[in-house]
Amino acid sequence: QVQLVESGGGTVQAGGSLRLSCVASRSILSNNIMGWYRQAPGKQRELVAAVAPGQSTGRSRDYADSVKGRFTILRDYAKNTVNLEMSNVQVEDTGVYYCNAGLKKVISTWYPGYVWGQGTQVTVSS
Repeated sequence: QVQLVESGGGTVQAGGSLRLSCVASRSILSNNIMGWYRQAPGKQRELVAAVAPGQSTGRSRDYADSVKGRFTILRDYAKNTVNLEMSNVQVEDTGVYYCNAGLKKVISTWYPGYVWGQGTQVTVSS
């Protein structure tokens, strides 16, 4: 059974930083587009960032406009993780963050894969 396990959530003040980690098997990381989604209270789940397999070059990563320049998605093959480095966080970044494996992009639209982690709560206080 494929498992994705997130960690690193918590409460942080606006303007601060946080790192989320998602542990997955090496085969999952090597063969799938990986991504982070988030869901704020009362809102739909939205894609935050995605990274293609292989080298994490700039062209292989994609971000929601709301987090560009503040968040970075990185693969760490040594630790079998996909990390989301969050900086200058804002109150609007509050939500449950989910790791996802197997995303697909059709033209300009991202579709999530079928494998999800359990989610980790991020709360940004003003």
